Parts: sequence; C-alpha cells; structure tokens
Amino acid sequence: MLTKNQITEALCESFGSDAVGVCRIDGIAVFVPGLLPGELARIRIVKTEKRYAFGRVEALLEPSEDRREPPCPVYRRCGGCSCQHMRYEASLEYKRSQVQELLRRVGGLSVTVPPVLGMEQPLHYRNKGTYPVSLQNGRPVCGFYAPRSHDLVPLPEDGCLIQREESSAAVRALLAWMQDCSVAPYDERTRTGLIRHIMTRTAKDGRTVVTLVSTAASLPHTAELVRGMRSALPSLAGLCLIHNPRTDNVILDGRLSVLWGSPTLEMTLCGLRFSVSPQAFFQVNPAQTERLFGLALDFAELTGRETVCDCYCGAGTISLLLAAHAARVIGIEVVPQAIENAKANAKTNGICGVEFLCGRTEDILPRLVEGGVRPDVVLLDPPRKGCEASVLHAISQAQVPRIVYISCGAPALARDAALLCAEGYRVERIQCVDMFCLTGDVETVTLLSRRKDELRVQVTMTCKSD
Repeated sequence: MLTKNQITEALCESFGSDAVGVCRIDGIAVFVPGLLPGELARIRIVKTEKRYAFGRVEALLEPSEDRREPPCPVYRRCGGCSCQHMRYEASLEYKRSQVQELLRRVGGLSVTVPPVLGMEQPLHYRNKGTYPVSLQNGRPVCGFYAPRSHDLVPLPEDGCLIQREESSAAVRALLAWMQDCSVAPYDERTRTGLIRHIMTRTAKDGRTVVTLVSTAASLPHTAELVRGMRSALPSLAGLCLIHNPRTDNVILDGRLSVLWGSPTLEMTLCGLRFSVSPQAFFQVNPAQTERLFGLALDFAELTGRETVCDCYCGAGTISLLLAAHAARVIGIEVVPQAIENAKANAKTNGICGVEFLCGRTEDILPRLVEGGVRPDVVLLDPPRKGCEASVLHAISQAQVPRIVYISCGAPALARDAALLCAEGYRVERIQCVDMFCLTGDVETVTLLSRRKDELRVQVTMTCKSD
C-alpha cells in the first residue's frame, strides 16, 4: 500500500496522457510528470487514490537517451509544453503511439497509425497567444496557469518559446502601460480590477491584432496605451477591447470595440486570403495547417460533383478550399463573428458554391438531413470535446459515403470513431500532424468510409394497368 510522502525507486514503463510517465509499484499505476519510458528514478508519492497514485521525481538514477534539457526556464512550473524534456523525434513517436493506443483502448479499433508529420523548426510557430493577467509582488504580470490550478506562472523575460516575438512585445507593452498608469489586473478572488487577458494574433508578415479583455466597457489612459503598443510593435494592425464582466473562465465572450486600427487581420493560407476577427477560430500553426488541410482534401476524394458539409467551419478556411473542388459546400459554425468572416472571405476570394449557416452543428446538420440534404462528404473539425451523438447519428441517417474527421483531441476521436463504426463506417486512412509542437497535443486527420454492405438501395416499382 502506497502512502503519501513515501519515497521509492521506480521504473517508468510507458506514457500516460500529456506525456506523463507511468510506473507500476505493487501493481498500482503511479503517474509521474517529466519521467520518460525506460528511466529509473527515485520518486516521492504526492497523492494516492484507490487504484492509482501520483508521484514526483526526487532524483533521476538512469536517464533515457531521449532526454534533453528543456530550453524554457519556466518549463517545470508552467506545464504547457509537456514534451520539452525529450528529443523532438521522441515526442512525435509519443504522439503517434498515444493516438493508436487510444483508438484501441477507447474505441476498440485496430488501426495502424503512421509516423507523425513534424516540423523542421518546432519553435515560435504559434500565431495566436492568450495570456491571463495577474498581480504579483505589487506588479502586473502575464503568463500561464500552472497545471490544474489558477496559480499564474509569469512568462520568461524573452517570452514564450512557441509564440511569435510580436506576441511577447505586445505583452511587454501592456505590462509597462499598466504599471505606469496604475491600471489594476483582475483579481478572481475579490472580483475587482480591470484587465483580465491579453490575446494576440499575428500574420505571416508580422502584422498583429492585440485584444484586451476587460471587466469594463472602456479603459483609462487609452491614448498612452495606443502610443506604447505602437511603439513596441511597429507591425501593429489593430488594438481591440472585449468587455467581459463574467465571473467564470470564458474569455472572449463580450462586446468587441476598436481602440485603434482594424479589428480583423488578413491571413493567407493555401493561397487564399482570410479576414479573421479576434473571436473567430483560426488554426494557430499556419505551416502545419497547410499540410493538414492538404491531407483533408486528399482524403475527401472530391471530383467536382459533390455536396460537402463542413461542420464547425470557423472562419471558413477549409470550406473555401473544399469549394474549389466540389459542386456545393455548406459551412456550419456557432460563432456569429466567424460566420461573418466566412462570408466576407468567400467574397474576397471570389468563391461561389459555398453557403454558411450560423448555429450549433448538432441542431443544423440533423435539420438539413431531415430537409433532404444528402452530403457526399462531411468534414468534421469539432472542438476538443468532439461531436455530439446527434451529429454522428444524422451523418449515419443520411448515409454519407465519406467522413473526414479532423481532431485535436485523440480521446474524443477514438470515442466518435467507435460510434461511427458501430453505425456502419470503417477507418480507411489516418495521419497525425504535429500542429502543437513540444506540447502533448496532436492533430489527426481520419477518413471513415461507409461499408458497402451498409449502403441501402431503395427501389420503387410502379405497375401500370392495361
């Protein structure tokens, strides 16, 4: 029986979720962050449950050849880039094996997952950064919350290694303005203060839109803020404010106003131009997104005659790419600003044959099917939690021949793939793309095709009387 604060030697056998090492002591699984398979360590038990426990490395006795020194000075406290302590190639293999194992264990599917498509330079790849703001030692700070807490870990002086430098410059300008003008950050405990978050989004050429999330509808010393932000960030394209008086963890919900410049940022992807508002979804790694979308188009096997439903379409990025190869594309998205962006993007790029519907996919897709729409291909790109069962059932009821599922959460992919296979589909192709380098997350494109023995042919016979 393991007890709290017990110290023991343990051999790491495998990875758990988010690259946590898994040891077995007296038949009990012990999860140890930062430990690699094959490593022997002296660990301290920090928490015990009936069937498992959590440990912390006290001393590394036999390190793995895959171990490396994390390049980020706050890596161990931040917890965001959970794979920094291993070689990049090892992190790709971890992600591949995790997807394959989850498909087997959660979905009951025997699928061979090929090697993950990685990046040549897996640093400074994110075009979007969102940071909470807090007060520490009398000074405002930005950073990330430590795992399973709201304890803020301030950003390193040089910024986050996976973010663009423009993002770090914007953060420094915000903190300087708050300090100089005595603008208080929001305090979750007392529900007082003004600035909650800062969000940055940067285009390939460096143009950046900065969005502040505040408890108030207006800010003091706005002229000083604009001047400081433009000085620190010459490529600033817009400075916006979202008024969010909520007391929960929802960040970008609220009325958007423009403090300076433009609220939208023009992004290029796969040869198309997209105007993206602060509250619209857009992929954070443009280089890998082009590879991801190329795979999705390849998996869709379009000939120009198909009707395609793009569910959770965001600002219409992949909808417009699909429209160039299909007869009709219907994009569905719940965020009104994203739908507005999508319609504008279609017009900007001169693309016809695509329409966008605002609402929840679980409401709209079944209604389309009931109204007689029979998609040849459905593209699913849901949030991390995956699809509602009603969405998958509507797809099955419409007997859609091919489903292209883009997933950022392997457990949800495994669950949804199992449900679709139970409805008459099978996994035909699968490929992981490392969109979130150095973290424990991976993006996966999966093609599911309806089994031929599940395709039902309706024949109507009409008898004519003599």
